[in-house]
Amino acid sequence: QVQLVESGGGLVPPGGSLTLSCAASGFTFEYYAIAWFRQAPGKEREAVACIGSRTYYEDSAKGRFTISRDNAKNTVYLQMNSLKPEDTAVYYCNVRFSFRDYWGQGTQVTVSA
Repeated sequence: QVQLVESGGGLVPPGGSLTLSCAASGFTFEYYAIAWFRQAPGKEREAVACIGSRTYYEDSAKGRFTISRDNAKNTVYLQMNSLKPEDTAVYYCNVRFSFRDYWGQGTQVTVSA
């Protein structure tokens, strides 16, 4: 079955960096686009970045975040630099497989002094 497992979250001061990982299984990884979303307390889940044959970034992530993938490891990464308190959220990875959205359990990112 399709599984997505996020890791790499934590507490980081403003201006710091983190790299999140999303390990995938249960489908032919290299054929599918993978997206990162985030959800802050009291807010709706929002897209952050996506990688397929091309990459896409929401405005909030442009210039600070980099999405990449290693097809040999079935893993997608989200390198986050210049983090701001407003980046605090649970970060999820997502794949749309066989007309259905799959999500991981999420990893908490907290940006605070």
